[in-house]
Amino acid sequence: MHAIRLHSFGPAENLTYEEVPDPVPGPGQVRITVTAAGVHLLDAALREGHRGPLPELPALPTVPGREVAGVVDALGDDVDRHWLGKRVVAHLGFAPGGYAERAVTDAERLHHIPENLDPATAVAMIGTGRTTLGIVQFAEPGPDDIVVVPAAAGGIGTLLVQYAKNAGATVIGLAGGPEKTARVRTNGADLAADYTTPDWPAKVRAHLGGRPATIVYDGVGGTIAREAVALLGPDGRHLVFGWSAEGIAQGEGYLVEGLSQSVLGPAMLQKAGGLRALELRALTEAAQGRLRPAVTRYPLAEAATAHRALEQRRTLGKVVLEP
Repeated sequence: MHAIRLHSFGPAENLTYEEVPDPVPGPGQVRITVTAAGVHLLDAALREGHRGPLPELPALPTVPGREVAGVVDALGDDVDRHWLGKRVVAHLGFAPGGYAERAVTDAERLHHIPENLDPATAVAMIGTGRTTLGIVQFAEPGPDDIVVVPAAAGGIGTLLVQYAKNAGATVIGLAGGPEKTARVRTNGADLAADYTTPDWPAKVRAHLGGRPATIVYDGVGGTIAREAVALLGPDGRHLVFGWSAEGIAQGEGYLVEGLSQSVLGPAMLQKAGGLRALELRALTEAAQGRLRPAVTRYPLAEAATAHRALEQRRTLGKVVLEP
């Protein structure tokens, strides 16, 4: 089979398209013929040698990627045979291996893909979707809320805009450049502001007519986050789930005591009832049409191009590789 392998940490060019042996499922595992593999900003950090929230860096050489969808084509011992031939999606957890034509994972990680979802949408929801639903449980928006979403054209941002609009909130979506702000408007935001223009906070305040924002869902950090937090009223909530503008483990200078709360890690899982509960809910929301992830697709062989585009903020929504 073909896979993307990383032999040394460094730039995107270190991702190489190679022929490698097919993986073999062990006891309790299945093998999936992959039709869609998710690309995450964390993948880029790991590629460069930064482990981020993971306990350790992967051993090299490695096949990156931790989100896959496809069809089960082989079973290990002690796996229910009903899985054979089924369309499935799975988050591989800490184990890499997704950027490949075939991938192995534990059967307990599998979800059936709903009939009306394509594999790329399922991949978006198993990772990005579950994180979105984990975030909003800390500050459920409602009709009285004014919600600010930095990076509103990204994978999580797209879903946060939709979720808040479904709840009746006023939504301000921030994005970089006219193409992305146009996408944010199409996605349902009441105002799409271009954060690359210096006067965007003034435009937001004018649109709101002096009303303060009540929630900022922030995966960006840095200057954009500081300006977004300044829009909050005294009782506002600033939920932090990433620092993409400042690096994956930096950028705490914008946090405000009493307003800011980090929602990643064990607290999210304890509140939600575990990862599988979030994953199932995310797939259900998509299957029922309430959440519609945006997807940018690349061929598997162009993983390096996909990484560069993601790092340079040239993608819209979830980035997916297709073998």
